[in-house]
Amino acid sequence: MSGDRDSLGISRRTFVKATGSSAAVLTGTRAAAEPDTARSSANSRIRRYGTLGRTGISISDIGFGSSRLYVGQEDLVRHALDRGVNYFDTADSYTRGDSEVVIGNALKGDRDRVAVVTKTKVWADDDRHSIMRTLEESLRKLQTDYVDVFFNHAVNDAERLDNPEWHEFAELAKRQGKIRFTGFSGHAGRLVNVIDHAVEGDLVDVLLVSYNFGQDPAFYESLTRGFDRIATQTGLPAALTRAKARGMGVVAMKTLMGARLNDMRPFETDGATFSQAAFRWTLSNPDVDGLIVSMTGIDQIDEYLGASGGRTVSGTDLGLLKRYAALNGTSYCRQACNDCEGACPYGVPIADVLRTRMYAVDYEDVAFARDEYAALEGSAEACLGCSGEPCRSACSHGLDIAAWCAPTHRMLA
Repeated sequence: MSGDRDSLGISRRTFVKATGSSAAVLTGTRAAAEPDTARSSANSRIRRYGTLGRTGISISDIGFGSSRLYVGQEDLVRHALDRGVNYFDTADSYTRGDSEVVIGNALKGDRDRVAVVTKTKVWADDDRHSIMRTLEESLRKLQTDYVDVFFNHAVNDAERLDNPEWHEFAELAKRQGKIRFTGFSGHAGRLVNVIDHAVEGDLVDVLLVSYNFGQDPAFYESLTRGFDRIATQTGLPAALTRAKARGMGVVAMKTLMGARLNDMRPFETDGATFSQAAFRWTLSNPDVDGLIVSMTGIDQIDEYLGASGGRTVSGTDLGLLKRYAALNGTSYCRQACNDCEGACPYGVPIADVLRTRMYAVDYEDVAFARDEYAALEGSAEACLGCSGEPCRSACSHGLDIAAWCAPTHRMLA
């Protein structure tokens, strides 16, 4: 197994210096807080379970995301389980396959208490036999006979959901008891179109989609003119409503809008945290059954679970979210907005490149970022010799695409 972290440690400060850019800093006093949770409390635990659409599966409102789970971290999974988390999300590609192994080791003996889901990329021309082999390898690593949901991973092309071999595979795998339900995950530019296509054809049971306060137009309604230039993914909330009406389960991911948690620590008082505010915003949408978030530390898990049970957004929460948007609104790529698609004459997948930059810079996980960059259908190599003019004004959110893509390629290629 190749689960060891990359030995090249590149800090956020180093990367920002290399790109010649930095996020704007909002000055002012700390936000007043009236919290009912502590940042990291041993009493933090899951306080609400909901039904995952028509599947009937009861899931914790905050689930365990394992995209950055490495060998030897079974204790993190067990800690989450002990705190009431019962929804564990993984994929065959996470940490080069080690994520599934760790999940399997940690949940051995508790399979009947939890929902385990995994994912793989199924392309429009893949055949049922290769998909089945991939599933069976995941089951072996997970040490289980079945998964509750099997996702077609990172779908940004509706044709991938139309592959008849995928549907033949799903029917057979269900009959054999290897999967219970199917789904797709998505966070790229055609997300709304893919959701609508899945809903119209009733093609899956569960959606796993990028959804956070920065993508919801309702968040910006109460903000000042200074935020007018920040466009939103206006069609996404309505698409989720249509999916929910069809009976599909909806799980949200990328809920922290880049997860630059340390940026917010100076403004968090009396235990109220930005992450909890962001989770409550997402969970306040009745069309969302639950969310997943990468859990990489014990204290982090306890902080995150402090938001469990929250279905309303307080004034204190809104203040933290507004401040975060002001700090990071022009440095976070909303991959699902699709503004920049087609801007590069060389076909650079700009939003995907900037997503991997987020993993390296904001998440500070260069090893994970390199794996994700290597999996892209294209790269930013063409940016190395480009003036940057074709895409300079392509982002309505104000991201400096020309300054970021080439350094991302140098770092992750």
